[in-house]
Amino acid sequence: MSSSVQVLYPATEGTHFDYDYYVNTHLKMVAEIWGPYMKTAIATKGLSGGPDTPPGFHAIATLVFNDGDALKEGMAKAQPLLDDIPKFTDCQPQMLIGEVIG
Repeated sequence: MSSSVQVLYPATEGTHFDYDYYVNTHLKMVAEIWGPYMKTAIATKGLSGGPDTPPGFHAIATLVFNDGDALKEGMAKAQPLLDDIPKFTDCQPQMLIGEVIG
């Protein structure tokens, strides 16, 4: 069964997010480091939280791994990705690691 990692970047007041760096540098690092373990990856830029509501998140990355073993192997190599986060945002990311159920 596939496993996933979602990284949520909250858009709290006063935080910044460098989308150019995120797309052109960080996501390329994700592909290089985790690509062999993943089925798919998608990154979404927050535009709104609904009608007339600002977005709750700058971005959300959804990374689907082949299975639980691939997720474990990928997570063991995650440190360069974690170290890169301060280069594009000063928000505190949230993570959800889970099992794909649908």
